[in-house]
Amino acid sequence: MKIAVIGAKGLPPKQGGIEHYCAEMYPRMTAQGHTVDLFARCSYTQSSWLVHDNFQGVRVISLPGLPMKGVDAFLTSALSAIAAAGKKYDIIHFHALGPSLFTGLAKITTTAKVVVTCQGLDWQRAKWGSFSTRLIHMGEKTAVRFADGIIVVSDALKSYFLQTYGRETVYIPNAPARYGESDPNFTYGKQLGLDWGRYILFLGRIVPEKRPDLLIEAFSSLKPKGWKLVVAGGVSDTKSFTARLLEKIASNPNIIFAGELRGVRLWEIVRGAGLFVLPSDLEGLPLAMLEAMHEGIPVLASNIPPHQQLISGGRGMLFEAGNLHSCTRSLDWAIHHPTQIAAMAENAQRHVQLHYGWDRITSETLKLYTTLLNSPELVVNSPESMVKSQ
Repeated sequence: MKIAVIGAKGLPPKQGGIEHYCAEMYPRMTAQGHTVDLFARCSYTQSSWLVHDNFQGVRVISLPGLPMKGVDAFLTSALSAIAAAGKKYDIIHFHALGPSLFTGLAKITTTAKVVVTCQGLDWQRAKWGSFSTRLIHMGEKTAVRFADGIIVVSDALKSYFLQTYGRETVYIPNAPARYGESDPNFTYGKQLGLDWGRYILFLGRIVPEKRPDLLIEAFSSLKPKGWKLVVAGGVSDTKSFTARLLEKIASNPNIIFAGELRGVRLWEIVRGAGLFVLPSDLEGLPLAMLEAMHEGIPVLASNIPPHQQLISGGRGMLFEAGNLHSCTRSLDWAIHHPTQIAAMAENAQRHVQLHYGWDRITSETLKLYTTLLNSPELVVNSPESMVKSQ
């Protein structure tokens, strides 16, 4: 198969769940003999326009954009759809709802089957202004109308598309990234003033919907003896929010802002954590949480549906989303019941190893591609069952 990928910033991955998703899945496809062209933003790849780079068999084609929040993504996605129209692809795969605004263009100008992966309802994210929010929401509706197949990464998203649009989707979850070897001496952690297993970790973009502010407030009021809190993540167009957060924690020596971590430092800090906490109000299916579960780190999270899907059933602890008292109480219980949360972490680790793997994700995605190509008159609802389009 000849596959075009639109919506990722580029490869190799630097920041962002979609980029890491593409870095895991598409090299696996090229290893099986498929051809993959990924259209990227030159602002991300630092390459000149139309330069072709190779990432583990994936051809990365850099396209121009504008260094403006939101505009860069839409412009590159539009140019990607136009560029894809000039080549005979079998599949054009859009990632995220904003780029999906151009699924109609791909559908009209090519014979390729159009696939969309929805990692989350991006129009709900606080970083977008009203105009960008409307465009992203329009992208969602365009995807529902023009995509031959829609992939969602959580049960909650599958229910959303069915209830909102009457549109069946294919559930194919995310999987954790592969961690390499990290420093067994915990050198970087010690430089940050940390003790192995005696700190709480927040890992994710520093944005309002992930609620690092709630966790900081809960930790500050609890003051757990011998414990520290590490806040790690990139800023992602929310500099004013981050500035307020940093101002709040500046006077607390037990709260450490580590910034964006990658590679061996990321692996070391995740593996050394005594508790991973994700207090988000909005998620698709969080890769950071999957990675912590895969590494056997106990997890505490807000009770939004994607988190419930991952850690309910004795695989972690949940607290009421947005509720400071609930978060503080759950944090206190987790710190003082190490045996119980360790058992939860073991259950979670087994669950992730069994159900969330990149080989399986790649196989299910290729199965969807094949089903679409072999059934031109049908709209796919799952790789195994299809209904005629309405």
